[in-house]
Amino acid sequence: MLMPKMVKFRKQQKGRMRGKAWRGSTLAFGDFGLKVLECGYVTDRQIEAARVAMTRFIKRGGKVWILMFPDKPITRKPAETRMGSGKGAPDHWVAVVRPGKILFEMEGVPKDTAAEAFRLAAQKLSLQCKIVERLVQ
Repeated sequence: MLMPKMVKFRKQQKGRMRGKAWRGSTLAFGDFGLKVLECGYVTDRQIEAARVAMTRFIKRGGKVWILMFPDKPITRKPAETRMGSGKGAPDHWVAVVRPGKILFEMEGVPKDTAAEAFRLAAQKLSLQCKIVERLVQ
């Protein structure tokens, strides 16, 4: 699973998810991309599942870029523990995404293959997504 090698602080506060993604909202590397349409968390397991689904479908042809990284720790208290006595231990890692962010990019495959691969990847994510394509000048 993806996770940071080292962090300055083990636990983070929740924060707020509002607004749009200004950075990372246009295609930078590939010809096709998967753009998210709502705010939310994408877990490290969801990123890996989507990556495996895409690369299996394109049969290791083309190139895939992952443009998000799970750098936010989510904590969890053990089951059947009484309330209080501090915050729980870090349980898993998530990437915070806002509407308009490109999550994955792909090149070197036909349009219909890329669309189907992104459709399979979007099913692994808990957020609504759409497929975008580079405009040819």
